[in-house]
Amino acid sequence: MKTKNRSSKIPPYVWWQRLDEEYLLTNDTGEYIMLSSGEFRTFTGTGALPSSNPKLREMEEKGFIRGRLDFKNLSRRWKESNAYLDRGPGLHIFVLTLRCNHKCVYCQSGALREEEKRSDMDIRTARKSLDFALSAPVKGLSIEFHGGEPLLNWNVLKETVLYGEKKARAAGKEIKFALVSNFSLMTKEKADFLVRHGVALCTSLDGPACLHNRTRAFAGGSSHALAVKWIKYFTRACGKGSDCGPGALLTVSKYSLGREKEIVEEYARLGLASIFVRPLAPIGFAGAMWDKIGCSPEEFTGFYANSLGHVLRLNKKGLAMKEKTAFLLVKKIIGLEDNKYVDLRCPCGAGLGQLAYNFNGDIYTCDEARMLARQGDGLFKAGNVFRDTYPRIISSGAVKACAAASSLDSQPMCARCVWRPYCGTCPVYNYQTQGSLWGYMPDNGRCRILKGVFETVFRLLKDKEALEVFQGWLDQPPGDAPGP
Repeated sequence: MKTKNRSSKIPPYVWWQRLDEEYLLTNDTGEYIMLSSGEFRTFTGTGALPSSNPKLREMEEKGFIRGRLDFKNLSRRWKESNAYLDRGPGLHIFVLTLRCNHKCVYCQSGALREEEKRSDMDIRTARKSLDFALSAPVKGLSIEFHGGEPLLNWNVLKETVLYGEKKARAAGKEIKFALVSNFSLMTKEKADFLVRHGVALCTSLDGPACLHNRTRAFAGGSSHALAVKWIKYFTRACGKGSDCGPGALLTVSKYSLGREKEIVEEYARLGLASIFVRPLAPIGFAGAMWDKIGCSPEEFTGFYANSLGHVLRLNKKGLAMKEKTAFLLVKKIIGLEDNKYVDLRCPCGAGLGQLAYNFNGDIYTCDEARMLARQGDGLFKAGNVFRDTYPRIISSGAVKACAAASSLDSQPMCARCVWRPYCGTCPVYNYQTQGSLWGYMPDNGRCRILKGVFETVFRLLKDKEALEVFQGWLDQPPGDAPGP
């Protein structure tokens, strides 16, 4: 990326990088434009394009021309795409238990055996955590139930939903619940309660049965068959386009490589609204198995490009299915809208956008931080619901450290990066993989993955048919269950 000899006529918040045969320019409001090599040389030399060039007006409207800036409009756009900075944490993750009845090869949470109930959250802790979450200065908040397998602590889950609805009404706040589960312990009684109370539903689906059952082993039978059974049930029960789901998450491991098409088509076969192509991260207990199950940043980005390409081909044939990472990005790139995804923010969402509550009431800046503590390193612990108030947690050293370390202004390689308006760094990932909250971006695996994903999406934005599909995604109602 060229950064030296900048023209004094170019706004200081404009960044660029060569992308194939053109130059991509972005700015602080999240706008972008593609220039040919000749146009780029003219712009960097004079700060503008000739009046005869049709791109001049577009550059003026998007805030790339220094002498013709509409500050009122630009500030409005920036505020809309960074609206989260005016709010507190809206996402609150409740770890109802560390017990699990699966033996996933990439387990990051260090799940305990099904019979070890010492790690279950009791109702007193759940209610205290709910009260704490409601004390955050946000009008609407989401409570996500995680595990282990949260259905192993069903009574506390059920009572927390009922308690939360009552408390939220009294506080004049909106509350939504979500369940992240393998569905193996689901029953019709539980399912009907979840649907009746509008609990969003999300499970894991790593692809067709042979692949899913290999990565998500279950002694009680086929984990794939049970996931599929309840995906179909909730699809019928919730209705098409409903906010309650179901949704599914894909974790890309070494076993996924080369199987992009069949994985995408498994999601399509089940009528799922989206596929979330996520890389496995060497965080928590997955790090010990990395050599066997992990894949390199380059392997993942190749997998991602192929998967997204197949999703777009299916869309062109009339199937309405999104790839969620691309959707979150185009929401910010095209829609100039806060995508509410805490992993791609500056500062990151740790503490400021989300909090994670362990089964014993300990509060962490995010769920990845809680996973790290499971290994014995509590660096990112912010406090406990029984001992600390919201102001004390939000001003804790852990939250402040994450905010400082994830500010892209303080990252030498990020401050001038063309992807800065859409990106965010993760202090927990940096600490786990590089021994520093700030990390070292030239050798940072997550950074390399994100750059590959950004390049994939922006190349597709130059394709008219792909752009039409992306625009169609933005025009559709959500109809998607949240996920971590």
